[in-house]
Amino acid sequence: MQEFIRFCADKPFEALPAEPEAVATFLLGALNQGIKSSTVKRKVSSISAVHRLLSLTDPTKHPEVRITQRKIYRQLGTRFDQAYPVTHTLLEKMLAVCASDLHGLRNRALLQTAYESMRRRSELVALRVEDIEWNPDHSLSILLRRSKTDQSGQGKWIQLSARVGRALKAWLNATNLEFGYVFRGIRPSGEVTQSLCDSRVRRIYKLLTEKANIDPEVIKQISGHSMRVDAAQDQLIAGASLPQIMVKGGWSKPDTVMRYVERVRPSV
Repeated sequence: MQEFIRFCADKPFEALPAEPEAVATFLLGALNQGIKSSTVKRKVSSISAVHRLLSLTDPTKHPEVRITQRKIYRQLGTRFDQAYPVTHTLLEKMLAVCASDLHGLRNRALLQTAYESMRRRSELVALRVEDIEWNPDHSLSILLRRSKTDQSGQGKWIQLSARVGRALKAWLNATNLEFGYVFRGIRPSGEVTQSLCDSRVRRIYKLLTEKANIDPEVIKQISGHSMRVDAAQDQLIAGASLPQIMVKGGWSKPDTVMRYVERVRPSV
């Protein structure tokens, strides 16, 4: 929105309330910025949200802006770049380079929890120790209090295997954590912080793939969604239906899951 306001200040346009012509001209100018369609959508959403919050007429709903968006999307395309999937083989290589120190214990627990739960990185770092219910065989249930598709906070129980449970137990025992966030940062001094920033999850993935001597081109494509991509693919190969995969990974739109699983080769 600030970008749009600066644009209008240099043109004969008012930013608030904005006319459809101003928004359309602003969006067309973005074509020369080397951006993607998703960025254009965020620009439109920002302008729309501010106008609605101020009880002003939303200019992005005008046919002139809608037609401009379609022109831009036809030129730029609307396909999203997919994160590189962390396959089971790649996961095992990453686990193999996890040391036995605090970093290694945390990373091993994080990797296995992320892969098996199929949760977003923001959801992983929000899991809490007091929300864990342990089973006699070391498997567990953990309450996800809130997620991207559960903004009202109804919560969802996630079931995790004994293998994940043992990794979590090792991390929690080493840090004596009894409440608060499960996954946390570790200072150079060895002090465990109160939480873990979700942006660190992607960096941890990349660091471990580097230690595992993975192809640099693959490392570049690793993101915080990489675990979700392959877990969805593995679920499909195992025979899970689309609705089952959506429930497991917390997706609300089928097209999102389809982008993840479209490259899965059918078994012969």
